[in-house]
Amino acid sequence: MVQTSVAVTSAEEADAQPRRRPEWVPQWSVPSAYRALRTVLVVPALFALTFEGFGNLQIALFAAFGGFASLVLANFGGTRRDKLIAHLGLAVTGSIALIIGTAVSGITALATIVTIPVAFGIFFAGVAGPNAAGGVTAALLAYVLPVASPGNASMIPDRLAGWWLASVVATAAVLLLSPPAAGDRLRAAAGATARAYADLLDALVQGGATQSQRAAAVAAKHQLMVTFASTPYRPTGLATADQGLGSVVEELEWCGVLITDAIDEDSDFPEDRELLAAVAAVLKQIAALLGGADITPRIEAMEQLRVAGCERQRASDAHTPDDALAVARRAFHEQAIAVAVRAVVADAMIATRRADPETIAARRRGWYGAPPEGTAAERRVAALHGAVGVLARHASLRSVWMLNAIRGSLALAAAVLVADLSGVQHGFWVVLGTMSVLRTNAATTESTALRALGGTVIGFIVGALLLLGIGTSTAALWVALPIAVAVAAYAPGALPFMFGQAAFNVVVVVLFNILIPVGWKVGVLRIEDVAIGCVVSLAVGLLFWPRGAGAIVGDDLADSYRRGAAYLTESVNWALALRPTPPTGSAAAAITAGIRLDEGVRGFLAEQGSKRVSPEDLWRLVMASTRLRLTAYSLASLRPEHACAPQPDGAEPPGMAETRVLLARTAGNLAEFYDQVALLVGRPVANQVIAPLRAPSLDDLEQAHRHAHLLWIRENLHHLASRAPVLTEPAARIAEQRRQPWWR
Repeated sequence: MVQTSVAVTSAEEADAQPRRRPEWVPQWSVPSAYRALRTVLVVPALFALTFEGFGNLQIALFAAFGGFASLVLANFGGTRRDKLIAHLGLAVTGSIALIIGTAVSGITALATIVTIPVAFGIFFAGVAGPNAAGGVTAALLAYVLPVASPGNASMIPDRLAGWWLASVVATAAVLLLSPPAAGDRLRAAAGATARAYADLLDALVQGGATQSQRAAAVAAKHQLMVTFASTPYRPTGLATADQGLGSVVEELEWCGVLITDAIDEDSDFPEDRELLAAVAAVLKQIAALLGGADITPRIEAMEQLRVAGCERQRASDAHTPDDALAVARRAFHEQAIAVAVRAVVADAMIATRRADPETIAARRRGWYGAPPEGTAAERRVAALHGAVGVLARHASLRSVWMLNAIRGSLALAAAVLVADLSGVQHGFWVVLGTMSVLRTNAATTESTALRALGGTVIGFIVGALLLLGIGTSTAALWVALPIAVAVAAYAPGALPFMFGQAAFNVVVVVLFNILIPVGWKVGVLRIEDVAIGCVVSLAVGLLFWPRGAGAIVGDDLADSYRRGAAYLTESVNWALALRPTPPTGSAAAAITAGIRLDEGVRGFLAEQGSKRVSPEDLWRLVMASTRLRLTAYSLASLRPEHACAPQPDGAEPPGMAETRVLLARTAGNLAEFYDQVALLVGRPVANQVIAPLRAPSLDDLEQAHRHAHLLWIRENLHHLASRAPVLTEPAARIAEQRRQPWWR
């Protein structure tokens, strides 16, 4: 649905780009401090209660690691209700994984085979939304610990007791000890952007926008897109409200493009100031709605003015094609902005759970290609069908989630096999080492593996020195445990990866010496085990996905352009009344391609190391694919009842039939151009010869008939085609990079 659109489109946005903190520099983090506090209060207390109080090793082990999984590895956001649901889901998923892992742990071949579907399912479930993605590592730990540890079915009740004890206490700690909610950052950023656009339009209506007002709108849009793109996975899920918020982000970005283009191309609006003022008023209501106000944006006045503008264009006394085109061009931007804002209203109502069933049904058909809904029960079924449909569309080798799930499950299965066959004392650490360093390509996996080993060595040295200083005194170890837990819990996101790895190793050294006092040797064993896990992860990366997300981004770009081109062609034919049904199927396919592209770009940017593909080239192409799809959406949604459908010979004005043919042909030329872009950026084919990319010609559009509906279609196509030439060079450079060996 939503493209990640943080491209630098102007010098103003370039200046607004924040500088990233070097990864090796620690930083103060309030959320990390709260996480450390919760973990210190919960994990040592649970371990003491279950080990010293209950005297049950299995309950103690799974309570300690379960608490660490729920409080440190899991990362859930949203309201308290959202967090409660997420923790409940993690508890249930972890229980199932724990039972399966324990049941198959005694048979090497069975454990290896079963690991593939279990790990794949957990990895792939992250596509459901940010909280699902935030619980993947924690759920994997619930499977990895029992499958790679000695055990039998009789231990399942004790292990479940430890896991559920940790889940209940950790959930209570999260709900009671969390920093003050900052609100929904994405929704707040969307509201601020709508407000900035409204202020800019008000200034235009009053005679012209100042540079500071324009800069404020640019900064607001940039902050919105940075907020949306700031996570390695989409900050919206499969729920209807989540999909609505995702569409709001996309459509507000589109509004910004239209407003900027309107200012650049024609800053004088002699005929449509009233319409722009009405649009600004609606944007202010959208901002209030997203800010939590109990308000329903009213679009009646805006729609009346928009229709009046169309009628005024239709009744224009322009007698020449040039005059008619001039009138249409002046009205185009205002009309397009109004249409975009109308879409924002519908999706904002859905995102804030205030939309009526009819609005939700109409928008869902656009998101999922779902059939019309009737009763409440049928709507619930359709919603489930739509969500399942999105999951099914991710079941593609062009989906980062699919490829990550395949690679991750194979790597963990290989680690289970190697751990069992090698006979290491604690096979769990081999699998955990694999899971810790697994990244999306061979190069970044190698980098992370080196840092993981470095952190493990540092942690071993610190742990060994600690043990040399305090010996194996149980009392001293109990004092050291909460300190080590606090550092390990604070580290994620605030301290460098190596520091976090070292802190976790100290926790392990202290924890296992409380269980079985063996001194510093446990640290040496863990270094060996993690080294084996790193080698497994690196080998799988080399074999299955050496290029990482960089390759999938090119494939997803190509798919997005192809689907968008098909959507454009069908939308133009629908707007021209040359096809009887709206392009619902092609719209759903284009949306799916957009989702996969968004995930691919996020995965690519999350990879460490230098990027062979220029970020500027990548974002320019991503933005162009978004504009292609949204133009098709605009054309598909604007077919009026009085659309100029073909009439019997002699029953329509002279030239209209010819104009209709020209517009359809121009749309076809545009679609062919975008197909050529897809061919360039897509997967290389042996002995493939690609002709130089040429922008489509606009000559056919200059003689368009003056009928208002045809001129509207003409202006949409002209607006899209006029930006096509900027794609030739970035597409050619990405094509050149894609045709080089992966190791270069």
